[in-house]
Amino acid sequence: MNLVSSLKKIKGVGLKTAEQFTLAGIRTVGDLIDFLPRTYEDFSHITTIANIAPGKATILARCEKIATRPVRRGLRITTATLVDSTGKLQAVWFNQPYRETQLKSGEEFYFSGEFEFNYNRYQLTNPSAELVKDMPVQTDRILPVYRSIKGLKTPLVRKILSELRPLITMLSETLPSNIIKDENLMSRSQAVLTMHFPEDMADIEKARDRLAFEELFQLLLASQLNRQENAKLTGWHIPFEQPVVANFVKQLPFELTGAQRRAAWEIIQDLERKTPMNRLLQGDVGSGKTVVAGLVACQVAHFGFQTAIMAPTEILASQHAETLSKLLQPLGVTVGLLTGSVKGTARKTLYEQIATGSVQVVVGTHALIQDSVNFYKLGFVVIDEQHRFGVNQRQLLLAKSEHMPHMLAMTATPIPRSLALTVYGELDISILNELPKGRKPIQTKIWSPNSRAQLYEKIDVELVAGRQAYVICSLIEENLENEIKSVQAEYKKLQNSVFKHRRIGLLHGKLKSDEKDVVMGQFSRGELDILVSTTVVEVGVDVPNATVVMIENADRFGLSQLHQLRGRVGRSVHQSYCYLVTSTSAKPTERLRHLEKSNDGFYLAEVDLKLRGPGEIYGRAQHGALNLQIATLADTKLIARAQKQAKSFVASGVDMLQYKQLATQVQYYQRLTTLN
Repeated sequence: MNLVSSLKKIKGVGLKTAEQFTLAGIRTVGDLIDFLPRTYEDFSHITTIANIAPGKATILARCEKIATRPVRRGLRITTATLVDSTGKLQAVWFNQPYRETQLKSGEEFYFSGEFEFNYNRYQLTNPSAELVKDMPVQTDRILPVYRSIKGLKTPLVRKILSELRPLITMLSETLPSNIIKDENLMSRSQAVLTMHFPEDMADIEKARDRLAFEELFQLLLASQLNRQENAKLTGWHIPFEQPVVANFVKQLPFELTGAQRRAAWEIIQDLERKTPMNRLLQGDVGSGKTVVAGLVACQVAHFGFQTAIMAPTEILASQHAETLSKLLQPLGVTVGLLTGSVKGTARKTLYEQIATGSVQVVVGTHALIQDSVNFYKLGFVVIDEQHRFGVNQRQLLLAKSEHMPHMLAMTATPIPRSLALTVYGELDISILNELPKGRKPIQTKIWSPNSRAQLYEKIDVELVAGRQAYVICSLIEENLENEIKSVQAEYKKLQNSVFKHRRIGLLHGKLKSDEKDVVMGQFSRGELDILVSTTVVEVGVDVPNATVVMIENADRFGLSQLHQLRGRVGRSVHQSYCYLVTSTSAKPTERLRHLEKSNDGFYLAEVDLKLRGPGEIYGRAQHGALNLQIATLADTKLIARAQKQAKSFVASGVDMLQYKQLATQVQYYQRLTTLN
């Protein structure tokens, strides 16, 4: 038997058991060994019946009497009296009538379970029972608890893994010996064995440290190797032309922030290098990323190169095109917009203008990557909200240039430093952490649903002053089984009661693109006072006159999403407000309290990572699944250790093929995180 053997080769695994494991995605012996516990239950301390206390407990006892009775259709309860030299207690099992046969022998068993108060008395609930003379698998020890995927039961996983113990002790090492020594790590076989068959809790921590380090080392090594590969590429040389940049800045109707100046200078320096730029520009909502991209596009156009800016939605693409037209057209730089809505002759004409180079900046959606789009000389690619695009979509756009173009990825979802080091380790990072002058921090407040009447009064004060408001809900249609407010129900309610004297619009994802554009256009032009919407307004929509956003059932949203929604306001010199209405009048969640006290997206991103993990920030469409079972991307100390060793490993020039398993995983991560 080896790691690629079928599970059917394991003693005790028949067709039915193998099928259960397959449904959970575990097909081979190696898959099962790598299926690590999610937590542990400590049954290692045996107590006497006289000293038993509520909670997890293990006793050594025999069964004095036992009986099973039906309670109702489909439910049978087995009760037993267990005895040791110090006393007696009751044990109960649900739908486990076989316990009668098992325990009638009168022999001694280890019983492990929850000692709790139920049915007016204390009892041991659903305990496992193993003969003392056998080697116990489920009792008298620290027990691993596994994820219940597709109904896979932990006792079954434990039982089958106990057959693989000899094979686990022979697992080959995946890390270089000098790293194991430097970092004082357990061997891989010892770490995996400890995770599945722990003897004390301290050992589990050492095993976790070893396996978490390995996961992060693989991810960071992939990132270092990608950076090395990128350094071999040849890009377009676009020199710095000071008068062009100075002219762009001079005609701006506002002053650039210090952060915008720094980011623009970092990008301009990248364009002068031989290797193509690979940079991430991350800035909080409203920090002015589009202006930075426009400044660079102006310089790129001066040297005869084109810029392509790809955005995830038509609304966002249209907004970028409008902003850039205002900034660039007066300087003689032409801007075109290519989305699904551009059809017929207009589309054909735009294709020709892109191919001949008469359009120097092309803003668009996925329409930019179609075969029929041919660029004259593409030198600079900007991918906005880049985590919303897949690797292939980005590569198709980059491939539209004969040389690798310079690439700037932009995101309004601030990325925690720990995550940036791992997932975006191959990227240089620029940060916009200042808001434009004159902007006031958004005042955020949590509201109980019982105080909605007072809240509506506050909103109306803003509307009287000539401002506008968003009301955000999470569902489109009314669902009687669900108390979450639907946009359509909220729209009707506001229209017919509290705000019947106001102009109200409705926006949601089920509307056609042109219908969405009409509503957004009306709101942008001030023809609507209130926009009732789903989260389709989450990214990029810019209406400076909107000063209030009210989010219904705010506790149902993720932290980064709430921060994005809050960013729809606070985009002018007027004081803005974000009101978080909870689903119930219960105590607000930790997530909402963090949002109430801070406007800093970078701080909130760190909090979000700790509370929720990397999924959303990392971008599922872009990267698929991170294979991290043990490591957490919030563990900055361990990341720093792994980063140092990954850099050292790459610098040493060691042949990766010496470590076959490490090489396989690193190649997987290289494909997962690569941007070029």
